Amino acid sequence: MKKFFGKLRKAIEKRGTDILRISVGIVFFWFGFLKFFIDASPAEEIASRTISLITFDLMKPEVSMPFLAVLECLIGIGLLTKKYMKYAIPVMYFQMAGTLLPLVIFPDDTWETFPFVPTLLGQYIIKNAVLISAGIVLGAIAKGGKLINNPEIAQKAKAEENQKE
Repeated sequence: MKKFFGKLRKAIEKRGTDILRISVGIVFFWFGFLKFFIDASPAEEIASRTISLITFDLMKPEVSMPFLAVLECLIGIGLLTKKYMKYAIPVMYFQMAGTLLPLVIFPDDTWETFPFVPTLLGQYIIKNAVLISAGIVLGAIAKGGKLINNPEIAQKAKAEENQKE
């Protein structure tokens, strides 16, 4: 049994970054696709209000939602295909920064008690920290980085990296 779980762990570790890339790509494509349809996305109202506020009402919801839908779908496609990851990741950072803004600019909608008790919408927004963290890992991979699952090799790589700094 121990041998089985050891092999399973190694198989998962070997494919871990691909699983991360694909799952984040699916999330972006799926949530972006929902924004093409009125009232299909739970984030539509807060996203359109945020974009309207930061563009000084120059970008109305009938423009901002299709724009955001395309942007998120392109990020998803970039991650899913891997070929365009180096372009998708910086766009993802930009888009993700925008998703966090409502926590600050619409505190009555995002916090029951600031800063410890978020509303359901606030929780939906805060979970984006996980997507941002995934983006950081995927960004390193897009630049040629690799996940090292062997502790001895990882220590040697870290020592070599520290020497270069």
